[in-house]
Amino acid sequence: MFDYLIVGAGFAGAVLAERLASQANKKVLICDRRNHIAGNAYDHYDEHGLLVHKYGPHIFHTNSAEVFDYLSQFTEWRPYEHRVLADVDGQLLPIPINRTTVNKLYGLNLQTEEECAAYFQSVAEPKEQVRTSEDAVVSKVGRDLYEKFFEHYTRRHWGLDPKELDASVAARVPARNNTDDRYFTDKFQAMPLHGYTRMFEKMLSHPNIKVMLNTDYREILDLIPFKEMIYTGPVDEYFNFRFGKLPYRSLTFKHETHNKAQFQPQAVVNYPGPKDYNRITEFKYLTGQEHPKTSIVYEYPRAEGDPYYPVPRPENAELYRKYKTLADSTPGVYFVGRLATYRYYNMDQVVAQAMTTYTAITGACKLSVATVSETVGTGKVGSLPVLELPKVGVPAVAA
Repeated sequence: MFDYLIVGAGFAGAVLAERLASQANKKVLICDRRNHIAGNAYDHYDEHGLLVHKYGPHIFHTNSAEVFDYLSQFTEWRPYEHRVLADVDGQLLPIPINRTTVNKLYGLNLQTEEECAAYFQSVAEPKEQVRTSEDAVVSKVGRDLYEKFFEHYTRRHWGLDPKELDASVAARVPARNNTDDRYFTDKFQAMPLHGYTRMFEKMLSHPNIKVMLNTDYREILDLIPFKEMIYTGPVDEYFNFRFGKLPYRSLTFKHETHNKAQFQPQAVVNYPGPKDYNRITEFKYLTGQEHPKTSIVYEYPRAEGDPYYPVPRPENAELYRKYKTLADSTPGVYFVGRLATYRYYNMDQVVAQAMTTYTAITGACKLSVATVSETVGTGKVGSLPVLELPKVGVPAVAA
């Protein structure tokens, strides 16, 4: 008899499995219908010996010392600060937009943050109410920068006009008055020294944990006894799409290996113009691997496929609320993670949510889906400091 059946071996499932096994001495079975652990963070060495991320780039960053210290039990780190360039008007320019971006694009010579702020103010289109993604951008940096950097990219990524998307979609990518070209500004920015999969292997190596791959949990429900379930898959699928499918955007990936040491001048180059792919990532920048060849991946947004990005529209939020009500009233099952709570979380936020849920479980108090999200977003459960979770929005980098 297992104490817990955990569905899904990504961050949410693996953290809860490790905590329950090592700290509460619980017997845990964790299953995944894929043929590997680590969820979308899965990385592996390709046929050329290059370490690649199968599901696109995953860049670890956090402001939480608790999350970073927790994961540090299972990996050493390679310091890494992520930078991204955007191909605009024949130039490769820093994004998020900063003073360097503006100077190079328009041939200006803005020297101070005050001068850059004044420039943005001079081109911005004031909005009485910022409702849409378009509103959010043009009200800060104006129409031209919106069209060059955001309009096509956002429409391609979401399959919707920016006028149809919530303002939170664009809010994830700031505009800066300084020359800081780092993509993230978090206190802790690093990559697992030997990759994500190795880190997950160490997390799941406890003798109380058993792992089953290539396994749909529904195939074993009547075969393997357990007391409670932790479910990290799509919440609508758990309830057999009772109210209809929750809308997601997906991606397909085209991996290539090139017989040269370097393909592009930065880890990620975005293509905000009218192309059919969003960006190209070169993995050696992320991994620090030295190799005479290099591996890249193109990302193509799709309407169908594995669920990656919840589509942030009011009607979708309302549909999720119906599933959340069912989840809250389902005894013996905890719904945790991106898919189970229909939220786009960064990796550190999923870890924080899982740690918070562990505290709730072992405190003999089952929190509802809403309560877990609210608690992670605003304060502490027990002695665990946790992160503020963002509104659902477009991830500028898969993370």
